[in-house]
Amino acid sequence: MIELYYWPTPNGHKITLFLEETGLDYRIHPVDISAGDQFKPDFLAFSPNNRMPAIIDTAPADGGEPITVFESGAILVYLAEKTGQFLPADVRGRKTVLEWLFWQVGGLGPMAGQNHHFVQYAPEKLPYAMQRYINETNRLYGVLDRRLKKVPFLGGEHYSIADMASYPWVVPWQRQQQNLDDFPHLKRWFESIAARPATVRAYEQGKPFQSRPSVTEEGKKILFGQTAASLGKDD
Repeated sequence: MIELYYWPTPNGHKITLFLEETGLDYRIHPVDISAGDQFKPDFLAFSPNNRMPAIIDTAPADGGEPITVFESGAILVYLAEKTGQFLPADVRGRKTVLEWLFWQVGGLGPMAGQNHHFVQYAPEKLPYAMQRYINETNRLYGVLDRRLKKVPFLGGEHYSIADMASYPWVVPWQRQQQNLDDFPHLKRWFESIAARPATVRAYEQGKPFQSRPSVTEEGKKILFGQTAASLGKDD
């Protein structure tokens, strides 16, 4: 059983995409990030960066004690290795998938995340910051489009954890001030993933939590006002 600590954000969706594709048994534990659930001591014990998603694998491959994993990219690699799916075994194929996975966790996610922050949540509109991250998101969409002109999926011929990592960050393309029609190869890829039954099921998992009230002013303070002191002190 995979115990999944989750909230329906792009990083959370990455993991449900994988779990639904593979059929692994899993149970969702909601981590309401605008309510501060990520600072609870029992969660920080295995997710020290106070971010979700995180998992506990209660039946690891070595038969030993449960294994905890934090950081979405690390979780995808761990689950791919556990199941033998969506990460090629050959050295060249694996290298390519990991390149695009790391591209997402180091580029598309952080830049689109700053786009979301300055365009939607910042208490004052800063035109320079907004345009900076809108433009960088646009550049990264262009990188995706050029790659997907050559191959069906980011890793090559087959759907992989690299696609699962990137897709959720393109879902809010309108909020990011982008136009998929400007990126025909990216649009083809995006629509093909959206149509996968596992993708539909994964996003259904998040709907019960999306019905909750939107981020409040107090929630913004929790999400965007974190410092080292937010973690509290070690015992």
